[in-house]
Amino acid sequence: MLKRISITGPESTGKSVLAKRLAEHYNTSYVPEYARMYLKDIGTNYTMDDVLQIAKGQLFSELQFVPLAKKVLFCDTDFLVTKIWCEVKFNACPAWIEQQFREHRYDLYLLCYPDLAWQPDPLRENPDDRDYLFRLYEQELNKHGFRYAVVKGVGDQRLKNAVKFVDEIL
Repeated sequence: MLKRISITGPESTGKSVLAKRLAEHYNTSYVPEYARMYLKDIGTNYTMDDVLQIAKGQLFSELQFVPLAKKVLFCDTDFLVTKIWCEVKFNACPAWIEQQFREHRYDLYLLCYPDLAWQPDPLRENPDDRDYLFRLYEQELNKHGFRYAVVKGVGDQRLKNAVKFVDEIL
């Protein structure tokens, strides 16, 4: 049975790099972050409805990658990201995202710790509150009893730490 693993956490914590490297390590596919494609033309001038469309696009992309995966599918972002994004940015979250967060579960969430240096990017907005955001992610995962592991380390060590957690569920 296919295992789905979410790579989640605050901005600039290495989610995209980790998803790609894990997919390479396990010779499988990964779902890229849909928000990057969606926001490339509008930048940070978006609405809550845009974040809702991003969440729907991410889910659609994930479903497209399922048949391509071998044993495990890595997802670069999830509904937890869009839930916290909406709550922090707009002080509210669409009911559809809330529902999907509760119902569309992963076998494991790899929560990326903000121990990497901030990488400036025109789409990133929160360089100074990554620790606070990390705690929000961890609180939500604990609140709902989702299985997760905190991934720390730089470079190859980060990958090795993530592989250890993935191997435990395979």
